[in-house]
Amino acid sequence: MGHLEKSDFMNDLTEYYDVKTAAAWIRGHAKRTGIPNLPEELLEKEIGELDDGKMQRIVAAGQEAQLKLYPFKSGTQTMPRVRRTIGFLRSLQFETMLDAGSGRGVFLIPFVKEFPWVQVTALDLLEKRVTFLQELAAGGFTQLHAQQKNICDQPFPDDSFDVVTLLEVLEHIPEAETAVAAAVRMAKQYVVVSVPSKPDNNPEHIHLLTKEKLTGMFEAAGCTRLHFDGVEGHLFLVAAVDGRNEKG
Repeated sequence: MGHLEKSDFMNDLTEYYDVKTAAAWIRGHAKRTGIPNLPEELLEKEIGELDDGKMQRIVAAGQEAQLKLYPFKSGTQTMPRVRRTIGFLRSLQFETMLDAGSGRGVFLIPFVKEFPWVQVTALDLLEKRVTFLQELAAGGFTQLHAQQKNICDQPFPDDSFDVVTLLEVLEHIPEAETAVAAAVRMAKQYVVVSVPSKPDNNPEHIHLLTKEKLTGMFEAAGCTRLHFDGVEGHLFLVAAVDGRNEKG
């Protein structure tokens, strides 16, 4: 720490990290792996019972154990597409959500902190991503339920969730139409989508999904009430599923 006093070091942590979500993940990771070795008072209490100083102690222990804390860096929620999505969700009354293709949690980490009453199911194909989110849940955000599943496999019954989010995911999916149809079928209120709006160099992006292409996919799924917006290199779509066709 050099010549920093403990209080200065703690201030640096709050400057660089969202200490609540970081502390929750570190606790969940510690419960699963034993790293870092946290005292019981920091490990077992509800996350809401820990004051800011104790959460910073947990984050400091995570740093000392050389855990990768970049998902919790301050400023993630200021990303325009994340801010746009959360801003829309603030306007709703909802209790359940499916986030398909949660990845590193760029959207989901600020979401669980701001919407603690929403039971959210997170899907990802990669085991390491699911484990990461399960650790976040185990460390304090118990409303989060992460599963290693593919939305294209239609993993849940009709109308299972108030909202389904497909954020930066459709451009990765070969059967994007199948994913859209599944999302519309499983949502009660809205499907929220963001995709890149211009070509990029990411080899994992196999589609460039325009407004016209997305409109065709959602109309084929029986959903016609669509609102599009542009957000700094991304296309943002809110689809109201209460206007979908009646199921035959």
